[in-house]
Amino acid sequence: MSRTFAMTRRVLQQLSHDARSIVLILAMPSVLLVVFRYVYDSQPQVFDRIGPQMIGLFPFIIMFLVTSVTMVRERTSGTLERLLTTPLARGELIGGYALAFAAAALVQASLTSAFALGVLGLDIELPWALLAFAVLGAVVGTALGLLASAFARTEFQAVQFMPLVIVPQILLCGLLIARDQMPDVLYGLSWALPMSYATDAFTELTTSDAFSGELLVDLLALVGFALAAVLGASLTLRRRSA
Repeated sequence: MSRTFAMTRRVLQQLSHDARSIVLILAMPSVLLVVFRYVYDSQPQVFDRIGPQMIGLFPFIIMFLVTSVTMVRERTSGTLERLLTTPLARGELIGGYALAFAAAALVQASLTSAFALGVLGLDIELPWALLAFAVLGAVVGTALGLLASAFARTEFQAVQFMPLVIVPQILLCGLLIARDQMPDVLYGLSWALPMSYATDAFTELTTSDAFSGELLVDLLALVGFALAAVLGASLTLRRRSA
């Protein structure tokens, strides 16, 4: 465990020296929310209804991109190979990255949720639950980014995983059309996608004033997806870059 935390500190120190990644992680979700808010400036009720889902979607996409590209960069630079020649196990290495990016996701989700509630006037009865699911969405994006990076040889290939991992989730998670109105095959597939549970949770938060059983199911499902992706990343991590 001590080696995992040492790896976490290393990744956080590395991130602190990358100004572009810091801006992308911390500021970009709020910027995108502003754009989304003013797209529907004449229909504020639309933002109140869909805005919460965007708080889950934007960090999810950004953390997936940052994590997958960062891991591939570490591999192509030879850093991962050097780290794996030490007593550091693959699970400890992936765990360190996961904890570091989870910490970044916590800060990101806190800033994004506070901005949406305090500046953009989003009306949510359970702001703490909004924050919890925003963090979970970003953490799931991080975990999937770690998993996708195991199959990419270059940073460009890591970016190419976005249409494969992200776009189907946007189409099938219920943002565009209610999932129960989809064909049976797509409806069944949507249950295997983490963004479906995040979207359901954020939709429930727009009308709920208490933490329901449905929200608990969504929370546990997202935690399960995150853990499964991190485990998969640790099992598929290659010791060599080629």
